[in-house]
Amino acid sequence: MKNPHQHTETHFQSSDLVTDIVIGMSDGLTVPFALAAGLSGAGNGITTAIVITAGIAEIAAGSIAMGLGGYLAGKTEMEHYDSELKREYWEVDNLPEKEKEEVREVFEQMGLSTQAQELVVNEMVKDKDKWVEFMMRFELGLEKPDPKRARNSALNIGLSYIAGGLVPLTPYFFAATPAEGLKWSCAITILSLFVFGFFKARVTGQNPWKGAFKVMLIGSAAAAAAFTIAGLFKH
Repeated sequence: MKNPHQHTETHFQSSDLVTDIVIGMSDGLTVPFALAAGLSGAGNGITTAIVITAGIAEIAAGSIAMGLGGYLAGKTEMEHYDSELKREYWEVDNLPEKEKEEVREVFEQMGLSTQAQELVVNEMVKDKDKWVEFMMRFELGLEKPDPKRARNSALNIGLSYIAGGLVPLTPYFFAATPAEGLKWSCAITILSLFVFGFFKARVTGQNPWKGAFKVMLIGSAAAAAAFTIAGLFKH
């Protein structure tokens, strides 16, 4: 029998993997789509082979650039944490009274009485590692990053970009002309942007329909702008 007082938490905890996929897929669906649309509107001298070659080159360069960005972000996060960790150890060793006061302030904000604050502080300072860990988390708001975060982020973002980029490019492999390829590319990519935006908004706790239309409109606007500009240069 179900307990009527039981409460199930439904909050979504965004994982690093989901974050990486969102970053990679967002740009992967949009940028190659805009490039293919722009080339398709550039004139009669453009063939599907040219669109495919340029698209593959862009996907390769984009995935490497995005993956490298994810790697550098992960390394920077780890280096920042290590730097602050060393600083906290130094402060605990050289400014213990100041650090104790900062611990008291944290517990004061939590509503603990002065007597309870002193009791907790006296117990905490017996273990320097736990003391420093507490200061990192509650004073600085820092959690220890996964040592593999930089590498994993680079792979996740890069592969997601490739997967997203192949969606608008695939129709050109089967089309006789760029114009024909563009029609199928628009249909498939706009649908993919809608579905991606829907699930992206859903897992992050936003309105899924609003998120779907927003992502779809952004991707469509980018492709339309590229197509229009290419047409202007053609004339």
